[in-house]
Amino acid sequence: MMSSARFMTTAHPARYRDRSGPEETTILNDGVVLTMVVRGVQFRGRDFDGFEPQGVADPAQLASFTFQHGSLCFCVIEADIPVPVVTPTGTVDGLLTFELELGEPLPTGQMNQERLALRLAFNGQTYSSDGKSGWFEDEMLDVQRKLPPGTFMRACINCAFSDYSPYGHGLFGNMICFRANKAGYLALPTGADFSKSAYFAVLQTVSETVQESHLCPEFERRQPGTGYRG
Repeated sequence: MMSSARFMTTAHPARYRDRSGPEETTILNDGVVLTMVVRGVQFRGRDFDGFEPQGVADPAQLASFTFQHGSLCFCVIEADIPVPVVTPTGTVDGLLTFELELGEPLPTGQMNQERLALRLAFNGQTYSSDGKSGWFEDEMLDVQRKLPPGTFMRACINCAFSDYSPYGHGLFGNMICFRANKAGYLALPTGADFSKSAYFAVLQTVSETVQESHLCPEFERRQPGTGYRG
């Protein structure tokens, strides 16, 4: 049975901008729900592309925003997330900054674009993702591939016990943590022998959902070819 992990709420310095101009804000992250306030309106969501207004009594407060299916769009959201980075000489503080550009709504019910780019800064160096995938998973792994040998982000994206559901996931979060069943997860067949049926069986064990940038004391470096995501 899957449950949501318990986290302390963290505050990420953030920037929001749209056709009405820029605004400095803060994104509060309790490990599941994200909250930010822009122009006096509180927005909440489980993903950075899923912010919805909360408790708005006067519709005029929303006149300067654009929405698609009730969520903010036609805007750019940036935020800074601290991520420890392990180097050959020790662990240092890293800062992962994302820029998410949400396009204009289309009559088809989609947006004309959704672009995500990441950059990781530490030790006076900056490494940027290519911004082509639209997923935190792939953009963080793109950054990871560009880091020097022996250097990696100490976060759930790189943990031996994290994976994704075969049913899919959103832009950010929804990683499955198997720390409650490490042995069962790591015993899964790998490579050409990987079995989805075996993976579905392990999914029934007690786990948690986490975000790619989260870190817990049980972190271990992931080995290539592990689990569903490889």
